[in-house]
Amino acid sequence: MATSPLRVGLLLYPGCMPAGLLAFADLLHAANRRAGRQLFETLYVAASGDVVECAHGLRLPAQARLDAAQLDALLVPGFWSESAHQVEAALADNAGLAALIGRLGKDVMVWSYCTGVCLAAAARRLDRQAATITWWLADAARERFPRVDWQVERTCVFNENSATASGVNGYLPIAQALIEQRLSIDAYRDLTRLMVLPRPERTHQAFQTVNLIGQPGRLMQRLHDTVERLPAFEVTLARLAQELGTTERTLSRKVGAATGTPAASWVRRIKLNQVSERLIHTSAPASSISADLGFSSDAGMRRMFKEVTGMTTAQYRQAFGRA
Repeated sequence: MATSPLRVGLLLYPGCMPAGLLAFADLLHAANRRAGRQLFETLYVAASGDVVECAHGLRLPAQARLDAAQLDALLVPGFWSESAHQVEAALADNAGLAALIGRLGKDVMVWSYCTGVCLAAAARRLDRQAATITWWLADAARERFPRVDWQVERTCVFNENSATASGVNGYLPIAQALIEQRLSIDAYRDLTRLMVLPRPERTHQAFQTVNLIGQPGRLMQRLHDTVERLPAFEVTLARLAQELGTTERTLSRKVGAATGTPAASWVRRIKLNQVSERLIHTSAPASSISADLGFSSDAGMRRMFKEVTGMTTAQYRQAFGRA
């Protein structure tokens, strides 16, 4: 059954830094393309429907007034600041905007990042909740907003109807959580490979050509998507051929021609690439990863992983995992 797209307002206000809003909108647009349907709708909103003077002389038009936009969620960007005094001045200048945010319905999710979290706090949308704050602003924030549980050591915090993230790139973990929830973890991974700057972490050469967007032709892309979607114990050539509306023989021939690798080996590598990604990006035990991805036995997954990479899962995480 079709559901309505999530309507996300991207907040413009005088002095805001809009780069993250533009990138956030691009990510959600890409997610719509990846899904083949409109999961998200974005529009730029402001206290009025006028052109807004943003940071660095940028002038951007609002598409709707904040109080009339009928939003499911609002993303609040940060503003340039170098001291707690400047933050206080910005909050005073935007007191009316904070009041508008505060009057949004309780079912409207408010997401904020960088110094934008202070606007969300001024709107009383973070009361009695955990929220991120950068270290140099922590003391002032605790004094100004004592009802917020400020978290200096965390870079992002998600609550039922709010999310906060540190830094000018804080929009990214918010977008990641949203896309992974509404689409999938693997879809977000592919979108970042296509759109985001190359990641600093390395990956094993066995997996460097294994990503959905890099697959030649629609059949190979559908194969990749199907393998990632199915539990590992269900991934057989017979099942895949059935899912893709072809025969095992045709599937084997086309995979071999596209990859130079036997179809069964290529399919196994796609599934093990999911193991690789989770070893790199999470601290979950290998046994939990194996269960989550549907391998029939943890020992079997570990054996196949070592056959492909020459490394145990522990060695792989030590070599390629995030510090």
